[in-house]
Amino acid sequence: MYESITTNKKECVIYPRVSSREQEESGYSLEAQVKLLSEYANVQGFRIVKVYKISESASTGLVRKVFNEMLRDVARQKTPVIICEKVDRLTRNLKDAAIVDDWVKADSQRQVHFVKESFILSTDTKSHENLVWDMKVAIARFYTNNLSEEVKKGQKEKIAQGWLPAKSPPGYLTTGETGHKIHVIDESKSSLIRKMYEYYATGNFSLAVITKKMYEEGLRNKNNNKIVKSKIHTLLTDPFYYGKIRWNGEIYDGKQEPIIDKELFDSVQNILRRKTANPNFQKHMTVFKGKIKCGDCDKTVTWERQRNKWYGGCKHCRGKKYIRQREVEKQLFPLFDKISPKNDKVLKVLEGALKGDHATEIQYYKKKKETLESGLSRIQKRIETMYEDKLDGVISEEFYHKKFKEFTLQKETLESGLKDHNENNTEYYKAGYAIHDLACKAKRIYQSSKATVEDRRMLLSLVFSSITLCAGEIRPNYTLAFEFLLKWMHMVNKELERKKVFDYKTLTQKDLKIGSLLRG
Repeated sequence: MYESITTNKKECVIYPRVSSREQEESGYSLEAQVKLLSEYANVQGFRIVKVYKISESASTGLVRKVFNEMLRDVARQKTPVIICEKVDRLTRNLKDAAIVDDWVKADSQRQVHFVKESFILSTDTKSHENLVWDMKVAIARFYTNNLSEEVKKGQKEKIAQGWLPAKSPPGYLTTGETGHKIHVIDESKSSLIRKMYEYYATGNFSLAVITKKMYEEGLRNKNNNKIVKSKIHTLLTDPFYYGKIRWNGEIYDGKQEPIIDKELFDSVQNILRRKTANPNFQKHMTVFKGKIKCGDCDKTVTWERQRNKWYGGCKHCRGKKYIRQREVEKQLFPLFDKISPKNDKVLKVLEGALKGDHATEIQYYKKKKETLESGLSRIQKRIETMYEDKLDGVISEEFYHKKFKEFTLQKETLESGLKDHNENNTEYYKAGYAIHDLACKAKRIYQSSKATVEDRRMLLSLVFSSITLCAGEIRPNYTLAFEFLLKWMHMVNKELERKKVFDYKTLTQKDLKIGSLLRG
């Protein structure tokens, strides 16, 4: 197959390298190259001492590491021969070419064999052959630069089509033929990703606790090991999960099916940024850790365990007395009662009023939907017109990108509003009833002997948006849902006092204006 040029038993190393998936699938696999180079070494009478492989998945840093390791080893062990397939397998830039050239010229015994090009680089290489060597390096460099441009062009086109030009994150599977790969939901992991977001959105868990908790739930990496905390943080900040693509710092529209909605994603981002509100550990976790702020300095109240009892106080305000957890709970229980109906008949009032109001709400939602759809259509037309203006040279590239980001943000806001609107159109009155039902049971849930610390913390997150402590007195702010409930209870009590009856048919939207409260 090859004409033998030496009978000396020189030692050599071989350097097989595949630079793309396409090359590997087209017969240029590492195994094929190892076989080719080994046969050549055998025919030439060389003894192979080591094989340095570079696969298509190797990063630029790893390629450099293996290349440098090979040159260091052949210098130390005085291995005189390197064998590779072609010039572009060994080097693709002038710096590496100069390093190889210097290594060869430092010793008359050293050689680099390029098998497929029937070219040997050594101190005996003629001047015209050195010219060929320089040309081959230049061509290899051109190939690398061109390949990089083509890759970037392909990535840009992939994003324009709405698909991520890379492997999808956990929760999705990458499927399809080469060049036409898309991302579909992985049913075995998508529910775990959604649960991870929901857990963190409560504000009750730190990243360390979430990492441990999701491992226990069954979320693992590809090696079936725990996903580390830094990776969990990356997953919690990836817009891919609500239908977007982040690439090189920019956000693009994606065609993948979302696992979560943008509202949940934004909620998690707010908590990630508000680090002081997140508990740092779970050992000896108290119900109120990170939940209460000092009314004087707005710093988080810290909690200490003494003689099996929890005490909270502000370390930033001198002279402040500590308050026992039990005392805080005594002040909170009346706040639960404040939004809880006194009997089951009031629940019937709520359910009847909500359902009676639903007919009026349908008209309201219909008009609002038309407004949102009209705004969405208008923004889309502006984007299309602006793109045509850019192609015609009417506007600059810089102005186009500036306005494109602005219009895209408006489009996302309208799309999110339309999605929430469509969901609320059929579910809002059910949600209102569920909130009131929870209010009925809130105190019972908190005081239950079966309730864990996490259960109580979750309940506090649902009922109160914030709690402050000032001079030993608790001052809460209800969440929007329970703020609505507080207003509604006030209206119910007022109307019942006036009418002196428990008749839900007389307490519809005319008296209670349920829809107005929900919209507000």
